[in-house]
Amino acid sequence: MITAVDTNVLLDILNADPEHGPASRAALRQCQQEGRLIACDIVWAELGAWFSRQEQFEGTLTKLRVHFSTVNQDAAWLAGRRWFNYRRRGGRRQRVIADYLIGAHAQLQADRLLSRDRGFYRNDFSELSILNPSSA
Repeated sequence: MITAVDTNVLLDILNADPEHGPASRAALRQCQQEGRLIACDIVWAELGAWFSRQEQFEGTLTKLRVHFSTVNQDAAWLAGRRWFNYRRRGGRRQRVIADYLIGAHAQLQADRLLSRDRGFYRNDFSELSILNPSSA
């Protein structure tokens, strides 16, 4: 099983978030046991912003067994369509295209998404299987 990991879960773990960290860590461990973990280039960039050195960043993700995965053309197209439909329905700019790229990548290039941002993904990516550590 391939699990795409969202930025919020990785930050919960790396920042030792007292509220969400333990559940996110347990969910990540479960996903490691069940298969491969991937993070798309958007998650990679969002998470990388928190590190001052690339070697430290990549070493941390290697330790967590999270692999880099680029958004493919089909996922990029799907993200654009879903974002366009969101905006056409009156959606505000609070959701940016990056969120849609993460969702489309997980839907087309993984079996599920590990994320606490369940409401957004459930609404705009109803076909996507979501593992929410907060509800475990």
